[in-house]
Amino acid sequence: MALLNQEQIKEIIPHRDPFLLIDEIEELEPGVRAVGKKYLRPEESWFAGHFPGQPVQPGVLTIEMLAQTGAVCALSVPENKGKIAFFAGIDKARFRGIARPGDTLILEVEVTKTVHGISFCKGTASVNGKKVVTAEFSCSLGG
Repeated sequence: MALLNQEQIKEIIPHRDPFLLIDEIEELEPGVRAVGKKYLRPEESWFAGHFPGQPVQPGVLTIEMLAQTGAVCALSVPENKGKIAFFAGIDKARFRGIARPGDTLILEVEVTKTVHGISFCKGTASVNGKKVVTAEFSCSLGG
């Protein structure tokens, strides 16, 4: 059961369709950890061209989904309300498997530290318990 649905997520991060890429937040410990979920609908626009006849989820969009989940976590802290989390860096990104139309991505993000308005995160995206993307990334919290 969702802790936050898309409308509640929109109250925390500024992303909107077509670029709000997470469906719900299942777990949230503000400023510490969040677990999001994204159902990969077969009609997602990117599947038409990535790759025709053999559609797969683009890894870079999965990293964006992790970042949006991390942004919900970081911006759920009261002192960060109304801020925007801008990408500051992506490190150690690894594409370990394939997600396809119809799969559900589980997006687990931990904020490892926040220093001078920069949140550092570790994220894992998985399908049916199998890791498909792992990455470390950072976000600058601004307004």
